[in-house]
Amino acid sequence: MYRGVIDGSIVTNLGVTVYETLAGFFVGSFLGLILGGIIGQSNLVERVFYPYVIAFQTVPKVAVAPLIVVWFGYGVTSKVVITATIAFFPVLANTIAGLRSASRDQIDLIVAFDGTRWQAFKYIKLPNALPYIFVGLDVAIVLAVIGAIVGEFVGSQAGLGYLILQRNFSLDTAGVFSILIVLSMMGVGMHACVQAIRKRVVFWVSHQADSVSGV
Repeated sequence: MYRGVIDGSIVTNLGVTVYETLAGFFVGSFLGLILGGIIGQSNLVERVFYPYVIAFQTVPKVAVAPLIVVWFGYGVTSKVVITATIAFFPVLANTIAGLRSASRDQIDLIVAFDGTRWQAFKYIKLPNALPYIFVGLDVAIVLAVIGAIVGEFVGSQAGLGYLILQRNFSLDTAGVFSILIVLSMMGVGMHACVQAIRKRVVFWVSHQADSVSGV
């Protein structure tokens, strides 16, 4: 690891993988939030579109990754697309579950006082769904790292996955383990960032947990 940091190979390729991971995570999470919000608001939309989403998610990403590389090239774009497809579903499923878990009595109370559907969504459904959404984001950020590496394995010119392949070919076992450690630290760091944002955004959940634990 020291040798890889000194010659710049790990640092340079780490930057590429971090960019691919974050870009794919943000794209996949955004699409998951939008589609999850639409499906969570309408039973008709869920019956029409959700089976296709499940079918798409069932397809192994390793199997379609070569096709994505052919369609989008060997550059960063194909890795972002692969990463986004992997990060998409956890956010989608948790967004739907969070919106559907809102209290029916609270929604009926808003309607009884002439509240609009937007007000019911803003004051009841969205705050109730936020803890679920952050669980999905937490899972998605870890899976995004895996997605970026899978894309780099299939076809790339840079990145930690590309560096792993190079060191495997040269039988540099110690070099491979050093990159695996870097990837683990990268995943832990991104997980910690999502957790820090969750504690600031969904602060009432942390306070409830503290109350239960007697703090």
